[in-house]
Amino acid sequence: MNLVIDVGNTSIKIGIFEETSMIHKETLKSENFRKVIQKVKNDYPLIKHSILSSVSNVKEEDVIFAKDLFDILVLDHTLTMPFKNLYATPTTLGVDRLALVAASVLKFPTKDTLIIDAGTCITYDFKNKKEEYLGGAIAPGLRLRYTSLNSFTSKLPLLDPESPKNHIGDTTNQAIHSGVVNGVLYEIGGAIAEYCNTYPNLTVILTGGDAHFLSKRLKNSIFATSNFLLEGLNHILAFNNSQ
Repeated sequence: MNLVIDVGNTSIKIGIFEETSMIHKETLKSENFRKVIQKVKNDYPLIKHSILSSVSNVKEEDVIFAKDLFDILVLDHTLTMPFKNLYATPTTLGVDRLALVAASVLKFPTKDTLIIDAGTCITYDFKNKKEEYLGGAIAPGLRLRYTSLNSFTSKLPLLDPESPKNHIGDTTNQAIHSGVVNGVLYEIGGAIAEYCNTYPNLTVILTGGDAHFLSKRLKNSIFATSNFLLEGLNHILAFNNSQ
């Protein structure tokens, strides 16, 4: 039994796996980390291995607390990956992106795959059918775009994401929704089309916190999943334990 911990920009997610099947998932705030980890230890005493991935500043004392309870592997670029990493600056590559590529190798082996993670940022990561990771792109996510319009102007309001009623916004609020949401959809659709020009048999994965919101509005054939990163972490953990 494995425990995987994903410390993201806005929340912490944990997953408990029996081999490749996730049997428990939980999303929590950083202030509840120790309480939840202790409960996991009590509820799942058969956990043998665990992995922690962090793209945010996790408190060192929290990491030490978790390490006292579990045998934890901390994900970084020095770990062995189940793919060949051709990124020119591997030490700067986010660990969340490593996990997403690992998941694509597990779920879609020998396929050209584009993983789109729609969270705080929207990341695009591509691995080819030879299991080589080539890189991708990083763009602002939905909420970053809404926030930037409010932060860098004097009068535009801060709005929550909402599906625009029309491409032509007839109020300021609707104009913002049209610009942000349709802009993201155009960007994702254009990126997919560009990749398909080179890789016509492309498999596209959409994941992250805004995946459900966006997937209903995208015309392309995609696989939408909310657990892809956790599955990738579990695969990296299993892969390193087998070496």
